[in-house]
Amino acid sequence: MKYTEEHEWLRAEGDTVTVGITEHAATQLGDVVFVELPEAGTTVAKDDEIVVIESVKAASDIMAPIDGEIVEVNDALADNPGLVNEDPLGEAWFFKVKASDPSQMDDYMDEDAYNELIG
Repeated sequence: MKYTEEHEWLRAEGDTVTVGITEHAATQLGDVVFVELPEAGTTVAKDDEIVVIESVKAASDIMAPIDGEIVEVNDALADNPGLVNEDPLGEAWFFKVKASDPSQMDDYMDEDAYNELIG
């Protein structure tokens, strides 16, 4: 897995990358009450705002970590946004993107570097 400075995690499976937020981010947000996901088939560019998360504390945007096409979204979050707090590294993934440039993954931190960041 790779991690962004914005507290997203990325798990590559071939040229498809699953994206979610870290446990640290979920804790900082507090209880998540709403998640707005992009549509499958949407083409995104790195740093596009593509997910909106609302919690009891704040609203946050999730940026596209890489260029590509959204191939799947986690519809379970619409019915149960609290999954983000319950299982941020598992069942609460946000979307899967087919990377148009998989080398963009090289820009992100490994787990050790991320743990140092949140230290």
